[in-house]
Amino acid sequence: MRRLPVVLQSEAEADLAGIFHIVLHASQDQSVAEGFIRRIVARCRRISDAPHGGRPRGDLEPGLRTVPFERSAVIAYRVEAELVTITNVFYGGRNFEALFQAARPDDEPAP
Repeated sequence: MRRLPVVLQSEAEADLAGIFHIVLHASQDQSVAEGFIRRIVARCRRISDAPHGGRPRGDLEPGLRTVPFERSAVIAYRVEAELVTITNVFYGGRNFEALFQAARPDDEPAP
């Protein structure tokens, strides 16, 4: 199987910026925060090695998959015909499931 290109949606980029600031604040070290973000982005790129290897989360959103990152983050993505789209990066035990459920209209049942 050929590697698919990986793109980050604007929401994922915003998540990474927020994570950078959290790690920077906690570590007080810019190189630590930059290194952490580089590792997350590298993990996002490696999803294309086995794009269907993440946990299917169609219960949250059709086609959604997730993979953990270093026990501190969850990467959410979709595999499309010609690319992998990173939708979000959730950090620090954020209840991402509740966020997806809150975004679903009341009249739309879970799949």
